[in-house]
Amino acid sequence: MIWLTWRQHRKQAFFTLLGFAALAALMVPIGLSMRHTFADLGLAECVRQLNDPNVAAATRDGCDAGFHRFTNQYGSLNLVAVLLLTLPVLVGLFWGAPLVAREVEHGTHRFVWTQGVGRTRWALVKFGLVGAAVVALAVGYGLGMSWWVDPLTQAAREGRLGLIVFDLQGVVPIGYTLFAVALGIFAGTVWKRMLPAMGITLAGFIGVRAAVEILARPHYQPARTLTVPIEGTAEPLTERGDWILSMGIRNADGTMVAADTRIMCPPGGKGPDGRACGAELGLGPGAYNWQLYQPAGRFWLFQGIEAGIFVALAALLLYLAVRRIRRIA
Repeated sequence: MIWLTWRQHRKQAFFTLLGFAALAALMVPIGLSMRHTFADLGLAECVRQLNDPNVAAATRDGCDAGFHRFTNQYGSLNLVAVLLLTLPVLVGLFWGAPLVAREVEHGTHRFVWTQGVGRTRWALVKFGLVGAAVVALAVGYGLGMSWWVDPLTQAAREGRLGLIVFDLQGVVPIGYTLFAVALGIFAGTVWKRMLPAMGITLAGFIGVRAAVEILARPHYQPARTLTVPIEGTAEPLTERGDWILSMGIRNADGTMVAADTRIMCPPGGKGPDGRACGAELGLGPGAYNWQLYQPAGRFWLFQGIEAGIFVALAALLLYLAVRRIRRIA
């Protein structure tokens, strides 16, 4: 059964490895170029210095200028990062969806299941071998992307918890890829044709990923709140790399006056026109800047939680797929 599975999928394995080799040939030179520029601009030392809350304002300004130059040079690579997010679902479409659907659509499943190979054994061997190959690919992908995207995340204010870059690195690509493949397998046991199974895999993957990212991820741990008076406030309110969920200016009673902004007033609270600082916004005495955020130090905790969610969903889908296979005519 193992030999049969290898014979059936060796072309897929070859072209998949060829695709990953081509991707590596494209991405490695770009990654080396980013790291060379990052070092030339002295940004590695900036990252170390900015971790000190007492860093001098001149040092902070100089580092911010360096990060700005780096971002201007390589900011367009964010579009490439968006395209890289599609790799897990592509594995699900071309490995998971055809695994059962193609057999049933062509009728070859009847031949296999009448030659002394039970349905459960067939499913476990197939799912096990494909799953092991997918995990190996996903680990390589996660490690490679973590290396490649590291300069971009260090230069970005939001760091590793930022949108898109969080999904590219660490252990979550393993969970995403296993989930995509399991969803494709399950879809193939329900619709029994490749094209509908692929369509359901794509729609289901996008829907679940979006729901987890928007609705669940910000709440993996209770968010922290930071409040700073508007008078004498110094940038930044949070550390570099913190994920800011919400921010704004509140009056002393907690009422939100202006969302998605902040204000810094000189000591004494007077603006250039002599009026009280913030008077144009209707701010009263005791107004303060407010931020709701997730600390940068929670990156690996969030990675583990999210990867666990998708691995659990993948296990559930594979269990349901095995049960469905027992009832396929």
